[in-house]
Amino acid sequence: MREYTFLTQGVIPLIGRLLLSVIFATSAISKSFGWAGNVEYMSSKHLPLIPLLLAAALLIEALGSLCLITGFAARPAATVMFLYMVPVTLLLHDFMGTQFQKNLGIMGGLLMVASFGPGRFALSAAYASRKRKLHDALTEVS
Repeated sequence: MREYTFLTQGVIPLIGRLLLSVIFATSAISKSFGWAGNVEYMSSKHLPLIPLLLAAALLIEALGSLCLITGFAARPAATVMFLYMVPVTLLLHDFMGTQFQKNLGIMGGLLMVASFGPGRFALSAAYASRKRKLHDALTEVS
């Protein structure tokens, strides 16, 4: 039973977070080094305030990836990333096309992280554990 818990609450959520972060990390890198191409694509979709939207997208994707990879603040990051994916999916991809459907799957994974947390192998879990131990130690001293 212990090995099962190790897998389901530790290893599997970690692998899931790492796999989810790949698309966002590579997209952030692509935006950084291919800014002009992204501006051109967004212009073809007739979006307003393209530099601002692109900068926000880069920030969400880069910081969100970091949060998913480390597990620190993974729940709020996954929530923000999910909310970011809604307009991206609806405005930039053909309804029920391959990219649209791929994004729906990614959004499902983000909702899982937002709902159930990052698992045991996460900086937030380590932080919570240390905080709990410190609280218990201070309580015993009192």
